[in-house]
Amino acid sequence: MDIADYNRRAWNHLVRRGDQWTVPVAPEVIEAARRGEWQIVLTPRRPVPRGWFPPLAGARTLCLAGAGGQQAPVLAAAGALVTVFDNSPRQLVQDRRVARRERLPIATVLGDMRDLGAFPDASFDLVVHPCSNCFVPAVRPVWRETARVLAPGGTLLAGFINPAAFLFDDTAAERGGMLIVRHRLPYADATSLTPAELETLTRDREPLVFGHSLEDQVGGQTEAGLVVTGMYEDIWPGTPLAEYMPSMIATRAMKPGASGRP
Repeated sequence: MDIADYNRRAWNHLVRRGDQWTVPVAPEVIEAARRGEWQIVLTPRRPVPRGWFPPLAGARTLCLAGAGGQQAPVLAAAGALVTVFDNSPRQLVQDRRVARRERLPIATVLGDMRDLGAFPDASFDLVVHPCSNCFVPAVRPVWRETARVLAPGGTLLAGFINPAAFLFDDTAAERGGMLIVRHRLPYADATSLTPAELETLTRDREPLVFGHSLEDQVGGQTEAGLVVTGMYEDIWPGTPLAEYMPSMIATRAMKPGASGRP
């Protein structure tokens, strides 16, 4: 199966279905951002600390696999020069709709997050990568490409899933709130589910998910030459696991070197 093609079509379907991560921000959110009152998330609930961001005025910013009309318009209204790169055409349409509605200069580019060949080296001062690399089978190419397109002194803000969250049987958790260890790590829908479960998932046009190790998620950033300077955890509200542990992680990483910005 071509994972990128399948997940592109799955996310297009989620837009049509009105999934919460595809609903653009309201005009009042943009109005507040223009006044300097803004926040975004990399994980489901906890806002990114404002101190993690470089000055946004004129900052060349890439929203990496982060379309949907949510983060990019807020950052653009706060003064950043924003490009959105995403695998789903319909998700990119959401950003363009907000850009037209609010008269924001947002560029959109279609593609796979593992290949940022559309951009030259050192193209961006800030990369914002909300929890989305669970939709590709290998995450280290994402970090290598991100490090390449970041300018010296640039910042990567990334959200991802703690791989421990993939240990448990989702069906048992959804039906009875029970946490039953079922899967070995690393996890992948395509190989960890039964054929019948996988058939149901694809019939319902749900995205295929991969659970990457912490070695790949955090170690992969450092291997790419980035320096991790911050981390926090978050929960996925409404799940049985949220009662026992945070299942989401966000990191701040920097590319060594002096910033090329004026």
